[in-house]
Amino acid sequence: MASGGLQLLGFVLAFLGWIGIIISTAMPQWKMASYAGDNIVTAQALYEGLWMSCAMQSTGQIQCKVYDSLLKLEGNLQATRALMVAAILLGLIAIFVAVTGMKCMKCMEDDQVKKMRMAIFGGVIFITAGLAALVATSWYGNRVARAFYDPFTPVNTRFEFGSALFIGWAAASLAILGGAFLCCSCPRRETSYPPTRGYPKNAPSTGKDYV
Repeated sequence: MASGGLQLLGFVLAFLGWIGIIISTAMPQWKMASYAGDNIVTAQALYEGLWMSCAMQSTGQIQCKVYDSLLKLEGNLQATRALMVAAILLGLIAIFVAVTGMKCMKCMEDDQVKKMRMAIFGGVIFITAGLAALVATSWYGNRVARAFYDPFTPVNTRFEFGSALFIGWAAASLAILGGAFLCCSCPRRETSYPPTRGYPKNAPSTGKDYV
């Protein structure tokens, strides 16, 4: 029962992490314009994401523009997109695989060994998806930080971390943690010891001694 509860907890955490990865990928707030120094403009807030750039007015109105051409984008942005999409697809596969191996499901009840392996395999795929999202968000965040501290970057073009990055980091951590719980939820095999050999019993004495 304890392993079943750990398995369910791992699946829930990994599933929430997968949902967070989807939200982070779709959000346009991967980086936001910095207002540090002399660049104090409160009339609007500028955001850039993986798919579009947005400007939010002080009135609350948001105007977004989808990137026109895929080939004109930077290679780093395209790689980040690919990693996040790969993380989403891997998470979708992991859900189906892990559900098949869950103890609360009736699939493959006749073969508990294969069922256990499916749960572990689903956890491994969740970990892989979380690592892909973690690499993408960390890589993007590193570029934002390097551009911010670069003295040759104009002050009015500096950006800071957006909320989508923080959601992506948290979601990747949940996916990795949930996948680890799935991998550790299976009960350990009991150690089998060889059967002990009994001492040979002495034949019952017949009362006759032979010389």
